[in-house]
Amino acid sequence: QVQLVESGGGLVQAGGSLRVSCAASCRPFSSGALGWFPQAPGKEHEFVAAISWSCGSTYYADSVKGRFTISRDNVKNTVSLQMNSLKPEDTARYYCAVQLYASASSYANKYAYNYWGQGTQVTISS
Repeated sequence: QVQLVESGGGLVQAGGSLRVSCAASCRPFSSGALGWFPQAPGKEHEFVAAISWSCGSTYYADSVKGRFTISRDNVKNTVSLQMNSLKPEDTARYYCAVQLYASASSYANKYAYNYWGQGTQVTISS
């Protein structure tokens, strides 16, 4: 079982930056991936970014391309999401999740992820 703990959320003004991180209790399988899924009030989890644990390939939702960057630290078993040019609509609770066996078609599929963290709140003021 993989336990995930998010950190780094907070309140920033529109146009600002924030970095959220996710620490895994153990190294995910080399075939796995870690993704970020923010959930705004009354809405479902939405894919924004994912990274392959083995080769570091990254995947982004169109809404965040050019603004968000996902990265991993294989030694510390952490994944971070650097968020720039933040907008009020980015406000959500940001969850990280681990997919044990990822494929190119599954990175954006929240139902393909096996373990989830408790989330960290990100609030963007206008």
